[in-house]
Amino acid sequence: MTDPREALDQSGAETKIISPASGHVLGWKFTEWGDEFPIDVPLDQAGPQDYDALMLPGGVMNSDKLRKRQKSVDFAKSFFIDGKPVAARCHRPLTIIEAGEAKGRRMTSWPSLKTDLLNAGAGWLDKALVSDGNLVTSRKPDDIPAFNEGMIELLARARRKDERAHQIA
Repeated sequence: MTDPREALDQSGAETKIISPASGHVLGWKFTEWGDEFPIDVPLDQAGPQDYDALMLPGGVMNSDKLRKRQKSVDFAKSFFIDGKPVAARCHRPLTIIEAGEAKGRRMTSWPSLKTDLLNAGAGWLDKALVSDGNLVTSRKPDDIPAFNEGMIELLARARRKDERAHQIA
């Protein structure tokens, strides 16, 4: 979460940590607990309409826990419904599967999710970054530089599209 969030912040985005937990969340660093991060907005108070994009950070434990929380899945699904940018890495495509938004998409993920994505109707590619419309996905920590670049480019495309729409209206 930290490197992608920092890349977003450095590109001019304003990021918020949204979680169903209260107070703070713990990161995971390879084989042990990592840093603690304060929650900016509790999920119960977060409205998808208040955000321009969604970044789903990696990690197997949080991905598995969040896919079981319908409110988390519904929150993510709303970004797809509204055509907003979504960036997901590592195990977080599990949320996209749960939201019913993997079918027909080209995606990548941590290799162990390949069968899950194929069963959900996605086309799985073993690449550092896969871009498909309003979605970018990546596989693993080594891919974070490509993920950051793809995520920022996706946001820039969405911003340009939004500016054109405002100019036409």
